[in-house]
Order: sequence, then structure tokens, then C-alpha cells
Amino acid sequence: MRIPCIAAVLIVLTGCAGVGRVRAVSDSVLEEQLTTLEKQSWVAWQNRDGQFFDSFLADDHVEIGFGGPADKKAIVGFVGSPACVVESYSVNSFHMTRVTPDTAVLVYHAQQKTSCGGVLVPSPVWVSSLYVNRGGRWLNAAYQQSPAAK
Repeated sequence: MRIPCIAAVLIVLTGCAGVGRVRAVSDSVLEEQLTTLEKQSWVAWQNRDGQFFDSFLADDHVEIGFGGPADKKAIVGFVGSPACVVESYSVNSFHMTRVTPDTAVLVYHAQQKTSCGGVLVPSPVWVSSLYVNRGGRWLNAAYQQSPAAK
């Protein structure tokens, strides 16, 4: 009877050892990874690459823009459309906070010269971009821009 008990304890301990696996990546390495993803999203935004956003955004993604909330489907379609022209942009001052082992928020400063329907997009802004780790991939689950002092 002791062997099943020992086996059960080993199974429980093995399962517990896997709980912190997502955390195995240091915060500095994760910040670099998420910053790279965020910069790639700006390149995709400028290039109207909706396909990038289709794989970059979580299925339950929500974006709070100046016009209100939007879901993944709306963002993918909007980015891929000719509605906006991104002439130039710059992003800097990145800072990441890990909220849980599989959740992190990236905050940074962005400036852009972008017009949508002939109207300039507010700039500069502070951005908060929430990432979740699902199935070993970091996906963008929420995004918001707030006006910054010029």
C-alpha cells in the first residue's frame, strides 16, 4: 500500500514543480521579448498588416481607443484596411510589470504622425499593453492609449 501513496506524492510534487515554469524566464528577458512583440506590432500597423494582428492578439482581446472599445475582429479588419496612414512613429521608455507568472503589462511612450480618414491621431500617448501567456505564447489581451503631455 505504500507504493501507491509514494506514487501519488511524486505525481503531486511533479505537478507542483510545473506551476512556476512560465516564471522560468526572468523579468528582464520577458520585458525584452514583449518589447520586441510590441515594436513588431507598430511595424505591422504602419504596413497595414492585419494578418500579424490576427496571430498577435488573444481571441478575447479588447482595445480601448479614442473611439471606445473594440474586439480582435474589429482591430484586425481596421489595421488591414486603408483607413489610416502611418507616416512615422517612435516608441520608447518601455517598462514591464509581471502581474502573475502568465500575465504582464508593458507600459511605454509613443509618438506617431498618423491620419485616419484625414484626421490626425492624438500624439504623443502613453500606452499600456497587457500580455497573457497561453499555450506557451505571449498574446496581447488588452491595449489602451492615454494622451501624454506634449
